[in-house]
Amino acid sequence: MPETVAGPRILVIDDASLVRRYYRDALERAGFRVDEALNGIEALELLLSSPYDLVVVDVNMPKMDGLTFLRALRSRPDPVRAVPALVTSTESGAHDRLAARAAGANFYLVKPLAEDVLVAHAAALSGWHR
Repeated sequence: MPETVAGPRILVIDDASLVRRYYRDALERAGFRVDEALNGIEALELLLSSPYDLVVVDVNMPKMDGLTFLRALRSRPDPVRAVPALVTSTESGAHDRLAARAAGANFYLVKPLAEDVLVAHAAALSGWHR
């Protein structure tokens, strides 16, 4: 029986359950391993307890929004600060993209995302080649 190679671990951070489910389904079909968090606070807790290859993070969330999460992540002294971050948002202005980059985003995509776009960016940012 052939050995199954597990893909990179991705943490999807979004307060909308429908969005999390869509991302999870698309990424798992492509071979990624996916965990979920509802906000930046939950995400930081997960990142400190287990390594991830990529975070996919929404901007607008309760408790701790995506940009605050990224600033907190990038200010950490440990290696977890280097995890690549794909920011997704309904906000499409140039200032939104610049704010995300300044907070520590590696790439910014505007929702809604096509499945192939999400998967391609996740593969590129996590360094995974199937």
